[in-house]
Amino acid sequence: MALDPVLLEILACPEDKGPLLYFEGEDSLYNPRLKRRYMIKDDIPVMLIEEAETVDDAEHQRLLAKAESEGIQPTFDPS
Repeated sequence: MALDPVLLEILACPEDKGPLLYFEGEDSLYNPRLKRRYMIKDDIPVMLIEEAETVDDAEHQRLLAKAESEGIQPTFDPS
């Protein structure tokens, strides 16, 4: 089940307060600035810094390429 679009408009990284990339098929939200992935469990984003996963460079590149190829946009425009 996809996250509610209204929720996505307000979701931000709890550490740097910036936008995230939502990977629906992987049940995760990703902060490319910090290389940190937040999992979605039972349709609830787990937005705790200590629960986040830091990804390596290869995974970071894979996620960025996937976002670009699938047209995944940040959860909000920070400007």
